[in-house]
Amino acid sequence: MALISLEDLDGLEDEELDNDITDNPEPMEDDEQQRLYTHWQAIASTHQVSVPREMTGPIQELTQRNQAQEREQVPFSSISQHEKMGEVLFEERVYPAGKWACITEGEKLYEQSISMGFMKLMKFICKENSVGRYLGMTVPIVNSIQMLEDGNGFQKDILTAYYLPAQFQANPPQPTDPDITILQREALRVITLTFFGTTTEETIMPQINLLWEMLGPSEEMHRNSYMVAVYDNPGVSCRRNEIWFIRRDP
Repeated sequence: MALISLEDLDGLEDEELDNDITDNPEPMEDDEQQRLYTHWQAIASTHQVSVPREMTGPIQELTQRNQAQEREQVPFSSISQHEKMGEVLFEERVYPAGKWACITEGEKLYEQSISMGFMKLMKFICKENSVGRYLGMTVPIVNSIQMLEDGNGFQKDILTAYYLPAQFQANPPQPTDPDITILQREALRVITLTFFGTTTEETIMPQINLLWEMLGPSEEMHRNSYMVAVYDNPGVSCRRNEIWFIRRDP
């Protein structure tokens, strides 16, 4: 995720999935496909989006791959950690320049935009690309938000970004979907705050305010744009997310 993003995969019972994973996973039986599709549809409905039937193939592929392979971590260097009584409050990191597959959606709600964007990225990851193969999953998926002028809400357009796995950084596969763009993004220096649960405008805004309280007044970070990094399955009650403040000078 995103909200049907990343891993709706972990919430499924093992017996629902085929654990014999190869480079070309065996197709699921019809009843297995239906159970999986129903699972995703149920999650999507809580965010007021619908999963089209054409997503059945990508959902199956990502689910089976998830059972067999670890996700690749987007590379970064930790600069510092700020602690209180042994607990990390926030961390400063540098993410190197790299290539990302990006898509922008402008739905009414934040959670609708990131859900719609990630479904399209899923199809790109699962063979709708110029090499015609599964590319591999990386985490986190990063959603970029822009604030309204009054600072009290998000603009509608949300950019959702998937970091291309290391093996594709030099020569990235091209998407067949014209809405997806491969971007070379510059190095990024961020301050990160971890939080748990769902990601909606209502849950993200308090985290932004909390991190500003921790940092105090500063002109070193952007105040009109932030990033939300999503790691875990929305079906998990304590799923991990991060809010990223972006330094003006990496």
